[in-house]
Amino acid sequence: MDVSERLAALERRLDALEHPQAPTVDEGDALWAINALEAQVDEPGAVLLAGTVTLPGGRPVRWQEARELPGLLDVDVAQAADILGALGNPVRLRILLRLLDEPQTVQELTSIEGIGTAGQVYHHLRHLTATGWARPQGGGRYEVPVARVVPLLGALLSAGP
Repeated sequence: MDVSERLAALERRLDALEHPQAPTVDEGDALWAINALEAQVDEPGAVLLAGTVTLPGGRPVRWQEARELPGLLDVDVAQAADILGALGNPVRLRILLRLLDEPQTVQELTSIEGIGTAGQVYHHLRHLTATGWARPQGGGRYEVPVARVVPLLGALLSAGP
């Protein structure tokens, strides 16, 4: 990429920062999100995870995060494996899905079919809390933090058929 191309790319990025526009969904453009992302980042690109949902309990969640590829690949693999591994346990995943409905106490969580005893639920909640997938809300209730709702749903999307 020569200097004039680099300058043009920088000017586009500066313009996008100074004049942000909400992306529009063009029904004829199946790749609207990718096109919007490409307009704001240079090679080698970036990954965007975004979502806007109203959870079953009525809590609205809007969240997005984008990382350019070089920063994304520079990861502590042991920490990433631990965080992702927390989702690989069916009991933990069921707990998180219930917490998406609404904050729950340990006692409420033990009512889930096949979830186990209160001691087992505490064990799973400790791991989910340590990896950031859950947090105490107060009053003995646990919830999925807003910053983890869309990544959790994205993980479910990537695991689906």
